[in-house]
Amino acid sequence: MAAKLKKGSLVRVIKEQFTNSLEAKASDSRLPAYFFGSQGEILDLDDEYAFVRFYTPTPSVWLRLDQLEAV
Repeated sequence: MAAKLKKGSLVRVIKEQFTNSLEAKASDSRLPAYFFGSQGEILDLDDEYAFVRFYTPTPSVWLRLDQLEAV
């Protein structure tokens, strides 16, 4: 799945992959509903991470590629 992701791709966060990950433990445990329920756009990529912008007035975040699925 991650091979299909590129800049501009629309993605969703896979809750099962994100929960209990290092990124989840480093974040506030009270994640907003949009985080899992809406789509975001990949703004940038590196080997293992994607910089994702959600369509809400919030900061963009880096997430591991295996935590994302194409919409």
